[in-house]
Amino acid sequence: MTASEIYSLGGIAAAVLGSAAVAIAAFRTNAAKVWREEADAQKTRADRLERDLKEIKERLTNIERENARLIQLLTSLDPNRLALARNPNTHTEE
Repeated sequence: MTASEIYSLGGIAAAVLGSAAVAIAAFRTNAAKVWREEADAQKTRADRLERDLKEIKERLTNIERENARLIQLLTSLDPNRLALARNPNTHTEE
């Protein structure tokens, strides 16, 4: 092989290796972009679920508060009705 053939093959090999390096870098960049987008989507979803959970907890607290108030009203009116409401199988003699 002559020197010019060696340089020619070296140039081709350098071009192939350079192309491979560019392709790998592009793949890694795109993969990182996809993972970043997925992480952002998951964070958005987690934030939405956290807000929903807070709202559910607030509603439950309000329902429990209203329920306690209703039980208080019912027992002040007629304690026997509360016992009947809590256990409908109990029969009271009248």
